[in-house]
Amino acid sequence: MDIRYEDVLNSEEIRSYIRKADESLIALGYTEHSFAHVTKVAQTSRRILLELGYPERDAELAAIAGYLHDIGNVVNRIDHAQSGAIMAFRILDHMDAAPDDIATIITAIGNHDESTAYPVNHVAAALILADKTDVRASRVRNQDMSTFDIHDRVNFAVSESSLSIVPGREIGLDLSINTEICAVMDYFEIFLARMLLCRKAAEKLGLHFSLTINGQKMM
Repeated sequence: MDIRYEDVLNSEEIRSYIRKADESLIALGYTEHSFAHVTKVAQTSRRILLELGYPERDAELAAIAGYLHDIGNVVNRIDHAQSGAIMAFRILDHMDAAPDDIATIITAIGNHDESTAYPVNHVAAALILADKTDVRASRVRNQDMSTFDIHDRVNFAVSESSLSIVPGREIGLDLSINTEICAVMDYFEIFLARMLLCRKAAEKLGLHFSLTINGQKMM
């Protein structure tokens, strides 16, 4: 059958894995990877493909991949893209999803983490861009600024974040950063690999990737 985004959104089994995965990341000191993050990634993945003129069905599969992309963290942070893809295969197979749909979704999930990622197709490219551009202060759970690590500082310093899409031309991440909390170079120290991955993903979609910080174009 044609699996729908609402099917995975309403699955209590999937919600349990997302909750438990985020509990592990809380213990490890990571930023928020719970429902706010995966929902945003799902919506942004869908938006990217729709605004670029891809079929509605492809955008639906990208949204599903976005919602499921971090469930592998329930197993371990290391190789969570691959373990998450395997988990998603089992879940979607039990939901009677079509094999072609399952293949597209798990390919995107298995290729989203920067340590092993590659935009092998347009759905994977959309997921990479949606995931790596979710930078915002609300993802920081540590409320004690005196104990912030560089990841906390970088995210907490972002006061505004927007992703713009110009079909056939460019996809751009525009950030406003409080440089009293985090220097622009600190952002690059943490996120350079992610931004280079976003460039590859944008190129897969026939676009240029741009990064603008405090009104200054950096990439």
